[in-house]
Amino acid sequence: MARREMPEEFLHGYDRILDEVAQTGRRLNRDELASRRTVGEQAAEAGHSLRSLVNAHLTVTRAAWPRNASAPADSALAAVAQTIDALAEGYERAQHLAVRQEEAERREFIDDLLHGGADLGRLAERAERFGLRFSHAHAVAVAEGTAAYSETDPVARRVELALLGRFGDRQILLTTKDGRLVCIAPGDQTDVLTSFAKQAHAATDGGRVAVGRTHPGAGGVVQSYQEALNALGLAERMDLDDPVLHAADLLVYPVLTRDREAMADLVRSALGPLRQARGGAEPLLETLTAYFDSGCVSAEAARRLSLSVRALTYRLDRIHQLTGSNPADPLHRYTLHTAVIGARLLDWPAKEL
Repeated sequence: MARREMPEEFLHGYDRILDEVAQTGRRLNRDELASRRTVGEQAAEAGHSLRSLVNAHLTVTRAAWPRNASAPADSALAAVAQTIDALAEGYERAQHLAVRQEEAERREFIDDLLHGGADLGRLAERAERFGLRFSHAHAVAVAEGTAAYSETDPVARRVELALLGRFGDRQILLTTKDGRLVCIAPGDQTDVLTSFAKQAHAATDGGRVAVGRTHPGAGGVVQSYQEALNALGLAERMDLDDPVLHAADLLVYPVLTRDREAMADLVRSALGPLRQARGGAEPLLETLTAYFDSGCVSAEAARRLSLSVRALTYRLDRIHQLTGSNPADPLHRYTLHTAVIGARLLDWPAKEL
């Protein structure tokens, strides 16, 4: 039965090998072992199982081994053992090559997808093979931690197993890019992205996760990915504490920096005089940041800065003296607050504007 299932081409020459071994008791030579390795590779490439291949060779062994063989039974067993070992080696080699090719194609697809420069029509054809359908809108979540991660990293595997265990095959693509964890999912499956954020935050020991907005098509995946990356960069510059950031909640910041020169002019004009303070602008800029972040509540701002309320009030007065703008005055507050946000976005005063 096994022999009928396995095409003759994968058994060709084996009966001759057996005949010579039966007469001389010798072991398989280098060429014969190479031929069995080749058979193993070809069987794997043709989609046959290793079990079927081995069973077919055992069937031939039973049928072709001469009853009047001069070689002892040990020679037959040794020949069979060598044959099976060579078949398995070739079979595994073909499988490893197929896995490497699959990984290379997957990595090429991901790079083309997230880079955004590939032909969209061709990209859509390749997408279904990797679980994506561009007829749906998608959103991308990106997680980063203190280390760079690859697809074989235990952290990436832990997140992948957790998501697959909960959601199964839901057209989710999990991967890594530039050392970050990336999850691409249909935009209407917010539970997937929420779970990814939770699992990634835990697996990266408190890393930060950003979720881009939902957009249609292959170009939408690129756009959502870039939004997530921009959100991570923004969180670092703005020292945002939230472990999970949504690009939709941060749209005001790109608006503020769309005209970079205008924002730089506002920072120079509104906050430039703080450079005259003893110790430079940084302490007073930090004071304004804490004051605005605490909702302009002096006691809370003082607590965040580890200052007394009296010391905080002194600093606010000093800011008023230097800039001419009073942080406690609603008329001045918006200008100062916008300038403080701009300073953080533009990394002032560390960088000259």
